[in-house]
Amino acid sequence: MATKRLILVSLAATALLGACGSKEDLKPVAGQPAPAIPVGADRAPTTEELTTPDAQARPARSDELLKRSERREADDFDLPPPG
Repeated sequence: MATKRLILVSLAATALLGACGSKEDLKPVAGQPAPAIPVGADRAPTTEELTTPDAQARPARSDELLKRSERREADDFDLPPPG
């Protein structure tokens, strides 16, 4: 009986947590001042510009596969641990 109740509670919690996600555009809170315009900018950035990561925050992925194995060069700093 306890396991059935635990399963039922966990399913209900999962359904509630899944329903709390919002799919709407971001809007400023009523009564709050608008975000400051960055120094040197002509206009305030849009929500899309603010929420899109730049290339440095999300670098491109390199899918280049290793074509052939190569021997590693000698590394003078690759020392065994002390002790």
